[in-house]
Amino acid sequence: MSTDDLPFGLGVSLYSYTDDLGVTMTVEDCIEDVADLDATGLEILGEAHIEDYPHPSTAWIDAWFARNERLGLTPTLYGSWLDTRRFPGRGMTVAEGSEQLALDLRLAGQLGFSFVRPKIGVISEDLRVDPIWQEAVERNLQLAADLDIVICPEIHWPTVIKSPVVEEYLEFKERTGSAHFGLLIDTGVFELKPYPRRGGSASFRMGDGSARPPVVPFVPASDLADVMAHTVYFQAKFYEVDDDLVDHYIPWREIIEIVVDSGYTGWLSSEYEGHHEPYRASDQLRRQHALIREIAAEHANRYTTERS
Repeated sequence: MSTDDLPFGLGVSLYSYTDDLGVTMTVEDCIEDVADLDATGLEILGEAHIEDYPHPSTAWIDAWFARNERLGLTPTLYGSWLDTRRFPGRGMTVAEGSEQLALDLRLAGQLGFSFVRPKIGVISEDLRVDPIWQEAVERNLQLAADLDIVICPEIHWPTVIKSPVVEEYLEFKERTGSAHFGLLIDTGVFELKPYPRRGGSASFRMGDGSARPPVVPFVPASDLADVMAHTVYFQAKFYEVDDDLVDHYIPWREIIEIVVDSGYTGWLSSEYEGHHEPYRASDQLRRQHALIREIAAEHANRYTTERS
């Protein structure tokens, strides 16, 4: 199934190339590779991928648009940061958080993005968000509407879908009634088993090596159906697809079927987070896209057969 035949958009986050960036590839090389694997969506991290962030030059912006037009790429999601622990000895105020989010929203709008993911500081192991988030986001809902951007906080492991974190987001959406706020689902929450990354995870590499990630319950892919009405974007997190196009860690068949059956037509943006090695991301992204297209085609054929 080609990209044009998919019921949803297929993109790539430049975060996937973290271990290539500045070593084997430039940002421009990474963007070229995204287009080469026949993806059409481009996701970035503002601070990491924009030259001279937060004030890129006119030349850089012109080159950004010219390159995307040449390659047929659509800017999808802009990742931003509200580092609530930025200031030693105190937390970030609502005004400071609101100002930071507004800065990134304006830059995202200037570069043609439709979604902004504010990565907000957390206060617990299950990723409860710093309390400033609600007012900081609410102060920016009108700006998001003016720019036609959806603000979408990320549901990321070890947060589970049925959790106080998600409940808080959904209550906010209901209270504000804003069409410019929704959920971003990171498919890593559906991890079937821990991925044995060579060299260990970031937790193992910090401090004296005694840190361990929290243990979270298994999250069935079926939980996704409960929040699809509020889901506006997917970071298609994965770790490894083998030579037979099998992913032993993320249940893609169940995820894709729920996504398609819900009528979702937004973006699935691949986010490779496997072994930290140069050259690996490009190959793995191609494998994952082949797998997703294969599953989507099988699902479409089965639907057609059942209807006939």
